[in-house]
Amino acid sequence: MERYKYNIFGREVLVERSKNHWKTFYQSSEGKRRDTEIFVPPEITEGELTQYLSDLCHEWATERHPFVVRLGKK
Repeated sequence: MERYKYNIFGREVLVERSKNHWKTFYQSSEGKRRDTEIFVPPEITEGELTQYLSDLCHEWATERHPFVVRLGKK
């Protein structure tokens, strides 16, 4: 399983790829997870993920948080 942490316009999201599908979660500081309801098609590659999330969630952008940033691989 691949795991990536993102800051999507100010919202921290954990993105996991397992087998042939992606899952996205909000993760609390206690480690609890909640589904983000962000759908990522299985054909999206790791290299395309940042741009896809930026295009999909662009309504979340603000002056303070104008970008989608990959924070790391977990």
